[in-house]
Amino acid sequence: MKDNIIKISQWVLLLLIISFLAGSISALFLESLTLATALRSNNPLFVYLLPLGGLLIGLLYYHGAKGVEGGNNYLIREMHHPQKPIHWKIIPLVFIGTIATHLFGGSAGREGTAVQMGGALGDGVSHFFGWTKKHRKRLLRMGVAAGFSGVFGTPLAGAVFAFELARDKKLKLKDSIWVLLSSFGGHFSCLLWGTHHTQYSIKSFPDISVNTLLSTILAGLVFGSAAFFFSKFKHLFTQLFSKVPIPYLRPMIGGFILLVLYIFFDINAYLGMGISEIKSAFTQPMEKYSFFIKLMLTTLTLGAGFKGGEATPLFFIGAMLGNLLFLIIPLPMDLLVGIGFIAVFGAATNTPIASTLIGAELFGFSGIIYFGLATAIAYLISGNNSVYKDQQIMLKKTSLIKRKSSMP
Repeated sequence: MKDNIIKISQWVLLLLIISFLAGSISALFLESLTLATALRSNNPLFVYLLPLGGLLIGLLYYHGAKGVEGGNNYLIREMHHPQKPIHWKIIPLVFIGTIATHLFGGSAGREGTAVQMGGALGDGVSHFFGWTKKHRKRLLRMGVAAGFSGVFGTPLAGAVFAFELARDKKLKLKDSIWVLLSSFGGHFSCLLWGTHHTQYSIKSFPDISVNTLLSTILAGLVFGSAAFFFSKFKHLFTQLFSKVPIPYLRPMIGGFILLVLYIFFDINAYLGMGISEIKSAFTQPMEKYSFFIKLMLTTLTLGAGFKGGEATPLFFIGAMLGNLLFLIIPLPMDLLVGIGFIAVFGAATNTPIASTLIGAELFGFSGIIYFGLATAIAYLISGNNSVYKDQQIMLKKTSLIKRKSSMP
């Protein structure tokens, strides 16, 4: 009995440490993103410095990221087969790199940053508590969950995302409990600092019927297609930029391309995360090609080596596509935008359960049937692709798109 009490007390201490640190860094990160976005919006000169920003990020990672290369893929590899502790330097690297990306106008998100910082924090406790070294898998997932929920304000989804990201085929009850607690802890720790998460709303959900379910399935097919092409284009741009022999020049070249597009085309609304545009999509018609423009700009930005995440851009793409589908699918606009918001993300990242929970936590559990159905369909038809190339295959999916596609 005494031994059990000691063990539980030790894990409670670790839970408090990971939750508080992950939530606090998430709060600082969100406030920094808000400041960087405001600076760029009020001073367009920052966009003209995109190539310089890309060079700075490239140099930062070229000289500082030895041993922690790979971003989320590096984290996924360690979650599967832990080999050596994740170095703490990944936290300032990805933090600074992501803020710089948004300051200069790169089209990126924030989930990748939160996940990497949280994972590094969870893993970092083994430096101070030697007995935890054999529990690295649990600690990594606790950190990932706390970081994700801290940034998005979705603790249930954060806990599930920590397991779906690594494609765990077997779950241990003890691990699940501690990960869930750390996810809620990270969320509440972030709120303690007065940080607020973006609020979205769906006014009401239609009664479930054959027509509404068929319409949801049809929408899910479209959202799955978008996820498929996002993954393919991201890998394509990554491969193209990998041909540049000097690594730190890759984001600079990407910055030049983005700058040229900015000068000749009106893409200001698609720089950064585009949260204001996402909110508008719930209530009013948007530009028809918004989803495609964001898809191309984000895959170019991330493929070139700028830092950030895929989540918010995928939310943007799904929201705009749902807004467009309102023209042909007989479902309320805000519902189509909401299910697109989460379905494209769930399919592109292979995290359908976590994405369904994101929808429920953000828009209301009353719509969980629509969220779950659309995300499941999108996930199933998107093929065995992922924005995370090291994510193992859990379910061999049949993709209608993949059979017809000649893309690499």
